[in-house]
Amino acid sequence: MTNTMMRLMAGLSFLLPMALQGQTTAAAGVGLDPATLTQQLAQPATTSWPTYAGDYSQRRYSVLDQVNRTNVKDLTLAWKSVALTAGPGGGAGARRGFGPPGFVAPTIVGGVTETPVPVPGSSSGSPRITGSILQVNGVLYISSPDNAWAMDARDGTVLWHYCWTTRGGDHIGNRGMAMYGDTLYFEVPEDYLVALDAKTGKERWHKEIAPYTQQYFSTTAPVVVGNHVLVGTSSNLDQPGFLQSFNAETGELQWKTFLVPMKKGDPGWDTWGSMDAAQHGGAMPWLSGSYDPATKLYIFGTGNPIPAYSVAPRGKDAKDTNLFTCSIVALDVETGKMAWYYQTSPDDTHDWDSVQAPVFVDGTFEGKPRKLVMEATRNGYFFVLDRVTGQHLLTTKYSPAANWATGVNANGNPIRDPDQDSTVAGSLVSPTNGGSVNWQPPSFSPQTGLFYVGLHQGYAMYYLTQTDPKQIMGLGGKEEVPVGSYPSSIVGIDYRTGKTVYNYVFPEDGSPTGLLTTAGHLLFSGDGSGNLVAYDTSTPKPLWHARIGNVSNAPETYLLDGRQYILTVTGDTVYAFRLSQ
Repeated sequence: MTNTMMRLMAGLSFLLPMALQGQTTAAAGVGLDPATLTQQLAQPATTSWPTYAGDYSQRRYSVLDQVNRTNVKDLTLAWKSVALTAGPGGGAGARRGFGPPGFVAPTIVGGVTETPVPVPGSSSGSPRITGSILQVNGVLYISSPDNAWAMDARDGTVLWHYCWTTRGGDHIGNRGMAMYGDTLYFEVPEDYLVALDAKTGKERWHKEIAPYTQQYFSTTAPVVVGNHVLVGTSSNLDQPGFLQSFNAETGELQWKTFLVPMKKGDPGWDTWGSMDAAQHGGAMPWLSGSYDPATKLYIFGTGNPIPAYSVAPRGKDAKDTNLFTCSIVALDVETGKMAWYYQTSPDDTHDWDSVQAPVFVDGTFEGKPRKLVMEATRNGYFFVLDRVTGQHLLTTKYSPAANWATGVNANGNPIRDPDQDSTVAGSLVSPTNGGSVNWQPPSFSPQTGLFYVGLHQGYAMYYLTQTDPKQIMGLGGKEEVPVGSYPSSIVGIDYRTGKTVYNYVFPEDGSPTGLLTTAGHLLFSGDGSGNLVAYDTSTPKPLWHARIGNVSNAPETYLLDGRQYILTVTGDTVYAFRLSQ
């Protein structure tokens, strides 16, 4: 055994018992109890942040109120991690005396190739962390494309690092991890689901999600429901989208549901110009969905049709709405069978997918108690549905600048204006390709009854650069030129009326990240100008800020040792804040 290996093993034997045991540190060998997992994740997050949005509802609301609008001015830095490094050399040194002198957190290397492709921020250099961070029993679990870390939630000490050696693929981002018992799950860009031992970072198994040679790429944070690991993927080429369920213990495939028709007679097959178009039609589920334990329905959004910018290959008739693209879809989690759907952008021609977070609320609508799901989509419209039946209840335009639709039909679906498609001469359209909102998560506060979401109102000229439909593939055939925008803002929408009743407008160069609301009447977000900011949820004004650099994920919160922490990331560095006293 080499001296280096002996030092690493000694470091682990010293560090892990300190970081992973007892009430005052993290509990050894304790993850999420599989027997009570659904019950745990059906409740608002408190002492932990155990899944992508904190709980199954995707409200990103915490009942913690130790930090509140009265004392938030006393929020101060609790700790700052070392700058994380991706790749096989990505171990990080111990901090504040933890571990023996010279201890380096071990890096475990996985993958399916002996000749990895160098990808900056994945195989070496500084990663960009944009996804959710899990916090379970005092340990943080962090991911970026091809990389995962465990970190002590009390002081930021890195416990282990895992690196997948990649063959390539699109490394656009990674939205986070999932947990079941003491096993962690995350996707790597070249389309594998990887299961890790949460205590050591060692790989337990990996399973292929999709063939990366067909230009699929995987960024989704998996969602665990019972023993189901629900996994989405994406592709910008002409491929079909699908959602899959893998067994949490063995990794075996349980079911696979295509989100476009694959043969004549499948639901929605007659909404495409041809079966060939449908079979290559997109509808990629590349963000995490929400789960309703009462109905056992997993509700999520689907991506745009492909090709994205021309209807010609997909069918020109009025019936050619291209199901089930740009839709909110409910599947039975045990079987993968579709229970209902609602399309937010029929026959989309601007790459405005509808994968944004579907948020669950049990509330009153038109005087009656309803189980609701609501979504602010990339196309500038806000929707409220009955989450049991999929019945449409409300549609409103939350982006005043959105000009691509002539109105909405009787079922609340926006009606696409063909004159606002890409044209040879150019069409002035809002939103831009990035949308009124993109992947950045919204938040719902039951205290105010408001759905908060970041809003970007930009305009662009959409030019058609290819008129032959046979030559249009994927995202090709158009050129987009941004021409101006309004200042970005955080808006609060009353879900009962669809009206915007809260509007914080950023300075011209500001733009919100994902959001978090708490029972302390606080809303947290990055502002795009290098600050983490706390706002009042009732009155749109900032109450506190810390200039730490551009926040790259949605802030989170948890309670540890009786103290509430606010957690966020700036690219490769994790920051944790708590009250000074």
